Amino acid sequence: MGYKIAVVGATGNVGREMLNILAERQFPVDEIVALASRRSLGTEISFGDTTLKTQDLEQFDFAGWDMALFAIGSDATKTYAPKAAAAGCVVIDNSSLYRYDPLVPLIVPEVNPDAIMDYSKKNIIANPNCSTAQMVVALKPLHDRAKIKRVVVSTYQSVSGSGKDAIDELWNQTKGMYVPGQEVEPSVYPKQIAFNVIPHIDVFLDDGSTKEEWKMVAETKKIVDPSIKVTATCVRVPVFVGHSEAINIEFEEFLDEDEARDILREAPGIMVVDKREDGGYITPIESVGEFATYISRIRQDSTIDNGINLWCVSDNLRKGAALNAVQIAELLGQRVLKKG
Repeated sequence: MGYKIAVVGATGNVGREMLNILAERQFPVDEIVALASRRSLGTEISFGDTTLKTQDLEQFDFAGWDMALFAIGSDATKTYAPKAAAAGCVVIDNSSLYRYDPLVPLIVPEVNPDAIMDYSKKNIIANPNCSTAQMVVALKPLHDRAKIKRVVVSTYQSVSGSGKDAIDELWNQTKGMYVPGQEVEPSVYPKQIAFNVIPHIDVFLDDGSTKEEWKMVAETKKIVDPSIKVTATCVRVPVFVGHSEAINIEFEEFLDEDEARDILREAPGIMVVDKREDGGYITPIESVGEFATYISRIRQDSTIDNGINLWCVSDNLRKGAALNAVQIAELLGQRVLKKG
């Protein structure tokens, strides 16, 4: 016996990836529906070997459905997620709308699976920001061993995190660089993204940080430990898919780099590729389509007493969004609904 699953926002990059991952991981589905806005009505979407036609989200009745994986913006989520939850369908939301709600669990299954039991307070579970998700997978096993005091992270985030229009902008700007007269002005980003990096993701806050940077701070505290101090600099780079992060960690006690490497090798969801030779590390292009969070460049930071540096790479459309949502659905099925 399987589940009745709705994928909301099925025509977007993350929605399509959710359907792909549900099929790849052979999630126990009895019935599945692809939902989108009315303008996308009837669009054909692949689900494994079958093809689904999108249905109108506005007219859909969630009563009798087990789970809804939401991959739409916060504004639309604010309208439809409460309707689904009130109908008895558990919402797994990829937007930022509920992440900081104290009554809504913010889940990364490898990190805080026990928090799933709080879903019943609103019948909603939040999926974290893409840059946070991969980082906390790396932090948690190290925190369990040596307790983290402070994290300094610099991100190198791909354009797919901004959606299809951003992917098109990078592609068209790159082509335009080689064809005189066909240059493409920025529209998604405030500056040219092709052959450039932009130290600005989301809106600026009063303290000079961006909202993306604030998200990493707030979400790490909620998911891992509120006592951890986090400072982040988030940068958009001309990469289509795959987020990378340079992470500096300060611990309460000394942790040897070799022990850190062994801990990470044994940790769920992580693959360590760390050879001190040319190419002995993972880059974002190698993470595309993969489930793992990759860790490389593990080394002692000799400038502080108890420091480790590492390099963290993951497919942001997968672990940073769709995969984590499906893993939450699997966890919900295993621990709560127990139908599959």
